[in-house]
Amino acid sequence: MKKTLIKCGWLVTQDPAIGDFTGGELLIEGDRVLAAGKALDAAHDEVIDASDMIVMPGLINGHIHVWQCGLRGIGSEWMGPDYHANIHANIATKYGPRDNYLGNLVGALTQIDSGVTTVIDFCHNLKSLEMAEAAIDGLDESGIRAVFAHGTAKPPAAPGETPFTHVPHPRDRIEALRKGRMASHDQRVTLAMAILGPHYGTQEVFETDVRLAREFGLFSTTHATKPNDKCISPRGYLALAKAGLLGPDHNIVHGNYIDDEELKAIAGCGATVTATVLVELHGHAPDPLVMRMRALGSMPSIGIDVEPIVTGDMFREMQAALSHARWSAHRDNAAEGKPSLSVMPVRSREALEWATIGNAQAMGIDRKVGRLSPGMKADITMLRARDLNIFPVHDPIYTIVEQAGAKNVDTVIVDGVVRKRAGKLLFDEALLATRMDEMRASALRAMDEANFKLNAA
Repeated sequence: MKKTLIKCGWLVTQDPAIGDFTGGELLIEGDRVLAAGKALDAAHDEVIDASDMIVMPGLINGHIHVWQCGLRGIGSEWMGPDYHANIHANIATKYGPRDNYLGNLVGALTQIDSGVTTVIDFCHNLKSLEMAEAAIDGLDESGIRAVFAHGTAKPPAAPGETPFTHVPHPRDRIEALRKGRMASHDQRVTLAMAILGPHYGTQEVFETDVRLAREFGLFSTTHATKPNDKCISPRGYLALAKAGLLGPDHNIVHGNYIDDEELKAIAGCGATVTATVLVELHGHAPDPLVMRMRALGSMPSIGIDVEPIVTGDMFREMQAALSHARWSAHRDNAAEGKPSLSVMPVRSREALEWATIGNAQAMGIDRKVGRLSPGMKADITMLRARDLNIFPVHDPIYTIVEQAGAKNVDTVIVDGVVRKRAGKLLFDEALLATRMDEMRASALRAMDEANFKLNAA
């Protein structure tokens, strides 16, 4: 297999046993990291000169609805009920297979372009196996690494119709995908289940769905966005934990309203929690769960969530998560009447860990990605260190977390394949332009059919 030697200006491995290096080298063979260090003196077939770059693990997006790419920014001033009324009860009902394909292709390419090598795609507008297949096609064609979390549509129920809250996950679709194109956990795009959970479904449906996921050996994930008095099944995670059905194979997104007893049960079972800080600060009073999970000894996980409301840039999400974590630590310290903190309560490196290792752990793929260690997948992002907004680099961690953004991404490698080089995606430009125009047309058509009117500021 081909060996590529990357000569780095700065190498950030995220592996404490290896460390970080100024002037380090990274050797990859095929789709794997072979070695990381200084002056490797290794035989190679190709050299990538990254001597003016920061070389780091590819960012991982712990939660995003990629299909919503064509609806970016339409809900920048929405509150929570507006999102559900406009998207799930309306615009999403107008989406079909081609719309999902276009949103997922362009959305996944956007993520690669901004330095993300892996996403968990919580695809929750699916009405058929054909729609799921089309969404997977978009992810696969983009070249991104993805955990495709198969979800279900949430349309308003017609009179006499069973509401979605009482409908178990479609076994036939999961079985078809798991026994077909998504049979392996070793491929670049793998299968998971995006299930209703207790905030949006009955406890019976929740338990049925978790059992289905385990039957097929799948990771499952749920949304948790409601106070107890508004949940379909109040404190349902606590009940699932007591039943022995909650574990590391389940991920909860948001969870701001979850009380301490339920959260301790969740963490105690090894289940993970993903915060989407930009969205949560936008529309919820309780804090994102980053610091509460951290206090319980669990690695936080972070993601983007909803591009109709916030940016899809994981650098901005990482910066927001860190800033809120620090602010909340200062706030809580002051509320307890203590002297001002003299040491920064949350280090910058932690935020990078949330956006790499923490997200990989939340997806159950931390043995593959999140670090640049021998044997790990060659998922790599390189930042131009001479870009004006981050030059000069004194500490690469500070630069990555607190200074850099998507505009600084020069090169992205996914599964050993270069997907972006010299600041440009290596996806056919003419085809991408066509698909972008098609995606815009599909989104406009869906909004028109839904009679949605944009109320711009």
